[in-house]
Amino acid sequence: MAKDIIIKPIISEKAEKISGKLNQYAFLVDKGANKLEIHKAFSAMFPDVTVNGVNTMVNPGKVKVRNTKSGIIRGRVSSVKKAVITLAAGDTLDIYGSEE
Repeated sequence: MAKDIIIKPIISEKAEKISGKLNQYAFLVDKGANKLEIHKAFSAMFPDVTVNGVNTMVNPGKVKVRNTKSGIIRGRVSSVKKAVITLAAGDTLDIYGSEE
């Protein structure tokens, strides 16, 4: 159930920056999940860390248009829901991999 709600971590420069400074981690989550379900799923996946807060955002889908030799190609990018999870002070996750 927890893997159905939390899809994958977001690997980007901004997500890596907030994980280092603010102890927050960003994940792609199911569009139908609310904050309580995300909190429970995260606590089930990572039982050794304490969650202080969950912030969610929905990025709406967009229509993309590309001009080619054979004509105009229209496509659609689907909407996604992101969750930024704040951990308690002292707790860390190694989802970005450690540099050695």
